Amino acid sequence: MKLFINGNRAESVSGETFDVINPATGKVIDSVPRANAKDIDIAITAAVEAQKSWAKVAINKRAQILYRFLELVDLNAESLAQTLCAENGKPICEARAEIGNIRIGFSGFIEHAKHFYETVIPAGTEAGQETNLQIITREPVGVIVCIIPFNFPCDLFDQKVAPALMMGNAAIVLPSSDNPLTLLRLTELLAEAGVPAGVAQCLTAPGATKQAAVSDPRVSLITLTGSTEVGINTQEIAAKTLTKTALELGGNDAFIVLDDADIDLAVEELIWGRTYNTGQVCCASKRFIVHNSLKEEFAKKTIARIAKQKFGDPALEETEIGCLISEKAAIQVEQQVLKTVEQGGRIVLGGKRNGAYYEPTVLVDVPASADVAIDMEIFGPVVPIIGFDTDAEAIAIANSSKFGLSSCVFSRDFKRAWAVAEAMQAGGAVINGASFFRSFEMPFGGWKYSGLGTEGVFSTFEEMTRVKTIVLKNLLIR
Repeated sequence: MKLFINGNRAESVSGETFDVINPATGKVIDSVPRANAKDIDIAITAAVEAQKSWAKVAINKRAQILYRFLELVDLNAESLAQTLCAENGKPICEARAEIGNIRIGFSGFIEHAKHFYETVIPAGTEAGQETNLQIITREPVGVIVCIIPFNFPCDLFDQKVAPALMMGNAAIVLPSSDNPLTLLRLTELLAEAGVPAGVAQCLTAPGATKQAAVSDPRVSLITLTGSTEVGINTQEIAAKTLTKTALELGGNDAFIVLDDADIDLAVEELIWGRTYNTGQVCCASKRFIVHNSLKEEFAKKTIARIAKQKFGDPALEETEIGCLISEKAAIQVEQQVLKTVEQGGRIVLGGKRNGAYYEPTVLVDVPASADVAIDMEIFGPVVPIIGFDTDAEAIAIANSSKFGLSSCVFSRDFKRAWAVAEAMQAGGAVINGASFFRSFEMPFGGWKYSGLGTEGVFSTFEEMTRVKTIVLKNLLIR
């Protein structure tokens, strides 16, 4: 595939390319251009000009174009899902679900945009303002750079590109180099639906090359989902031009099981919350903080339930847990598990790697002082179980991390669960469900080192517009 710049497929200025590898097989799927700073400059130049015209297009017209895009996605749904499965290692059933989410996400932002009204401050609410009318408007910020990670590329395309376009901005998509193909195709479909040239573009710019977009003063907003390290680096670069950032970063979410919890429910939610996408989820439950009286039963039932999961080739219909995004990622998980064992943990299930595949793994006897119990985020299907005796101790373990993306607690006592949920230092708290919960409607974002700002139908328009107050002075006669 090619870059998609200013309405056209394009080679990189340098002519260089790189391969996209199927992590499940190790085979090359396709080669894509290696964009550099010059390519990014060309895209930003096109976006700046195109955005001016796009901002003048009525919201209902923008909506019609994006609904046409959804029709094209539906027509190409199976092809998109197969591409996503191949380049990501995501089980095909999950790839289809993610493609299906495009309609849910886009339509949510489309419809909300129709009712994102301006605000009027009535005359006379403040002494001395009896004859003045103040109208608070929302205008596009301009060019938005959307930096999207490998794990849920389409879901995050929905979260970033749909609101950007509906608010009259231009969007430059910078996907992960591991799996850019699906997003390149989606950007082409936007153009086929009628999004004007330059308004939606997609460039395969590996690693530090993305900094050329982050540092460009013509960019008005960087919306990034990725690691905390990349987020901090992005914030530092953007600060030099006072470019606004919206950052959704890493997490090490606590999964607290109180002594009165429904163990079967907790174990079932663990399957959803830890093994989905082979554990490569920012808001996946990653620290399983279980009351000491329930640890043995919880571990036994977790092992039995995971053993029922179909682990293997993501292209097969029956597969429920596939491979990681790369062998490098699997090696990192392997090393993190070994470190946890060195620090006191004991493997009771899994613990073996084969290329990009890492077996679903359960560790018991993990001390609260272990790295994984605090700040070491394992991006894979690993369940470290940490014991506690009191609610206060569980909360202390949960809050010991520098991360605060999401969290969860299980209890049959709603008031007790609510108290724990309130006490956890995180942007979200789920009661009797895994922390892996993200609707398109909700404001999703983390505390502490897990990010800045929130994303979702409820709040993204605030991030992607800027406020202007127009005053009609002495309009009224009193």
